[in-house]
Amino acid sequence: QVQLVESGGRLVQPGGSLRLSCTASGFNNNFRLYTVGWFRRVSGGEREFVASHDYRDRRTKYADSVTGRFTISRDNLKSMAYLQLDHLKPEDTAVYYCAASGRSRPTSFYDYPYWGQGTQVTVSS
Repeated sequence: QVQLVESGGRLVQPGGSLRLSCTASGFNNNFRLYTVGWFRRVSGGEREFVASHDYRDRRTKYADSVTGRFTISRDNLKSMAYLQLDHLKPEDTAVYYCAASGRSRPTSFYDYPYWGQGTQVTVSS
C-alpha cells in the first residue's frame, strides 16, 4: 500500500538549518506522477501549507512565511522528496508532514489523499 515516511526533524537553534526527507513507497514506480506537498501543524493549531512541487510542470509553490528560507525538491528515481529549512525561526516549530496528490496544482490539503505520520521540528535556543 502507499506509504509516506518523514524523517529529519529534531531540535535546532534559531538561524539553523535542517533537511527533512520523505520516503515514498507503494506508488508502483509512478511517484513521478504525484504532486508532493509539505504541510505543518503547530501544537493545537490548524494544518497549514508549506510548499509543493507539481509533478506536471515541476512548478514549486511556497507559503509566504517560508519563501526564501525553505526549498522543496524531489528525486523521482529514488521516490524521495525533501524540504530544506534554512534560517529557521522559533515560529517554524511544528510537526511537518509530507503528502502526495495525483492532481496537478492541488489547491488545498483536501486534494492530498496520501499523508505521512509527520516529523517534529523544534526551533529553540
